[in-house]
Amino acid sequence: MMRFVVIGISDNPQPFFPPEVLGVIKNGKVFSGGKRHHEIVAPFLPDGAEWIDITVPLDSVFEQYQLSTLNSQLSTIIVFASGDPLFFGFANTIKRKHPDADIQVFPSFNSLQMLAHRLVMPYHDMRIVSLTGRPWQEFDRALIEGTPKIGVLTDKEHTPATIAQRMLDYGYTDYLMHIGEHLGNPSLERVATLSLDEAAQQSFALPNCLILNCEHSSATTPFGLPDASFSLLNGREKMITKMPIRLLTLQALDLPHRHTFWDIGFCTGSVSIEARLQFPHLHIEAFEIRPECEALIHENARRFHAPGINVHIGDFLDADLSNLPHPDAVFIGGHGGHLKEIMEKVLTVLSPDGIIVFNSVTSPVVDQLTDRPNSRQLWDEACHTLGLHPSASLRVQLEQHNPIEILKASR
Repeated sequence: MMRFVVIGISDNPQPFFPPEVLGVIKNGKVFSGGKRHHEIVAPFLPDGAEWIDITVPLDSVFEQYQLSTLNSQLSTIIVFASGDPLFFGFANTIKRKHPDADIQVFPSFNSLQMLAHRLVMPYHDMRIVSLTGRPWQEFDRALIEGTPKIGVLTDKEHTPATIAQRMLDYGYTDYLMHIGEHLGNPSLERVATLSLDEAAQQSFALPNCLILNCEHSSATTPFGLPDASFSLLNGREKMITKMPIRLLTLQALDLPHRHTFWDIGFCTGSVSIEARLQFPHLHIEAFEIRPECEALIHENARRFHAPGINVHIGDFLDADLSNLPHPDAVFIGGHGGHLKEIMEKVLTVLSPDGIIVFNSVTSPVVDQLTDRPNSRQLWDEACHTLGLHPSASLRVQLEQHNPIEILKASR
């Protein structure tokens, strides 16, 4: 069994270690950490110490650990990590890679704790989001849910400036940003409190972290976005799923219990945007064949404060789906006469418990003037051919509009 001792340190170039930790270091043979960690702890390492840099890919790092312990006939690796190694830290990586390993942790304060200490800010109510090597999903969710205090771990891509600009783009302007740089380093440490406009125009030294604080948020998310507030495709009112139909559609999709939602044929983006705001835990992929709809969905998403919708423009039947998360809820809002082909392609990636929802518009006049099958007939034929199990449909008519059937099927 491999044994790891993980020691947390700050950015202080002259760290303090208690006697127990100094004893562990003195008796160690194989050490590891980032290049910055090596610079800080090098004076404490014993003669002949072996050092393994932690770099990506991590698989090769763990292969070096295995090789070093075999060569030295020792089973202990001493790892230096930033702050608390169990706080989005390297101890978690060790637990994932070697779940049976013996792990001992000597933590330090993590960076967000230190920043809160500098600000004399209570942090028991702070929601933590890591953007270090991670996508925007959880950060966007915290904003949509109106979280008043958010601690954010950054990286060289998700900088305080890019975070501030994203918040400004989507209308989350009620926050102050507190940024800490080189926390724990007496000569380089800097703490600043800025407006989002100010933060978006500045650059900040790495490593840094930030706390977003909003004491009087004015943001509210209505249950049902008003149709009149959407920008429409060429101003055509019929090219949007009306709000009552939209909410019934989301209900049919069972989104509170789903993880990944695909909206095929999004047009204005109304269904994706409503889903994003009502169920911000969702990962959303939106597809549309018309190029002019790309600017439209981005405009509407910003208007309604709905970041985090991934947009794909082009024919869905030609789309490469291999790198996308598999959906467990799919809404087909447009099909261009290729409903069965779209459903067939969806089934190649749909989760085993996934569902497909489609809204069929009944137009008696058109049905009488053409011999083509209507959308309900196309749905029934596709379900039969593909072996899907339809649920009971819901028929709705709004004012003078054509009746709509909300159709749902599963494997």
